[in-house]
Amino acid sequence: IATGTHAFCLLSLHSRLTALRIQEYLYFQVLSPGDIRYIFTATPAKDFGGVFNTRYEQIYLVPADPPEACGVLNNGVFIDGQIALVERGGCSFLSKTRIVQEHGGRAVIIADNAYDNDSSYVEMIQDSTQRTADIPALFLLGRDGYMIRRSLEQHGLPWAVISIPVNVTSIPTYELMQPPWTFW
Repeated sequence: IATGTHAFCLLSLHSRLTALRIQEYLYFQVLSPGDIRYIFTATPAKDFGGVFNTRYEQIYLVPADPPEACGVLNNGVFIDGQIALVERGGCSFLSKTRIVQEHGGRAVIIADNAYDNDSSYVEMIQDSTQRTADIPALFLLGRDGYMIRRSLEQHGLPWAVISIPVNVTSIPTYELMQPPWTFW
């Protein structure tokens, strides 16, 4: 009986821990342009979108035009086979993800539209339409999205080159190049 009670207690503890849902993070590194060559932290969508089954050593991060990606993308040809950087607002997270997927994007990174947000992650959840999306969708802090877009504008570049996902547990702490404006 003690063994059965012990197993029940462990199962109950597991259920409570699962219900708390520890925040998951995914990391990517900007390789170019060099002035933002940092490792950024993003959070995956909670209940829609795919997962990264492939590690991309070098792939383009293409800012969507228009930035909110709530309709046809003027630069959809550049998003095909790449990852889109999109701004929050205008439509649901799922709608943005589906639009990028329809343009051939491999994933979408949705940056908060509050450019001063350097610490609060938003939980991206399914909208009420019962639609699905197959590509990964990630949420990025507003400050990080803003700094990436600003660097691209300053350099006159149409996209950044990134590596995603990055396993930060294999990188010595002193080598982690996180953005200076973000606290880990």
